[in-house]
Amino acid sequence: MVEGKTERVFLPYLREFVNLQLGGMARPRIDGIIANGRVNTHEKLRRQVIELLRKDFDHVVALTDVYTGSNPPEFKDATDARQKMRTWVGPEPRFHPHAAQHDFEAWLLPYWPTIRKMANRNTAAPKGLPESVNHGKPPAHRLRELFESEGRTRSYSKTRDADAILRKCGLTLAVEKCPELKSLVNTILTISDGMPIP
Repeated sequence: MVEGKTERVFLPYLREFVNLQLGGMARPRIDGIIANGRVNTHEKLRRQVIELLRKDFDHVVALTDVYTGSNPPEFKDATDARQKMRTWVGPEPRFHPHAAQHDFEAWLLPYWPTIRKMANRNTAAPKGLPESVNHGKPPAHRLRELFESEGRTRSYSKTRDADAILRKCGLTLAVEKCPELKSLVNTILTISDGMPIP
């Protein structure tokens, strides 16, 4: 289960990365259940997970952003998001909650040289680990500002530009630099009888 358009773009690259990690092993079918902007919460999430598990799904992996745009914010951080989703769904061992710290675009920040080239800007990368970059401005806002700086008319497009970045760069560096992303990948590898990435 993912939030929306950007995560839909992410799914083919996630599948490709997982399949490479599994090598010759049986490859999981990773279906994207796309929410309309954000993953359900509270009782709606519990009911949706139960319904999916009653159908032909062996596991449900939910991915939400910490920054959902809700006011007040639903989650303090990725740990809080995972804990709340777990509490809402209950002790179902086939449910695996995950969160992108702040927003999905944090996982694109390791590719800053590519992003900078696409935006035609020579701006330094945000300081700190990609998933810790926020300081009142989530990574998606930083990318939009970079693309729109100095009166440029081309803005950052979540679907077009995220796809172009991942097509060019893949997921390897992001998994290496982003613990929350690595945790998501390792969940999928583990439930597919593969070896997690150390």
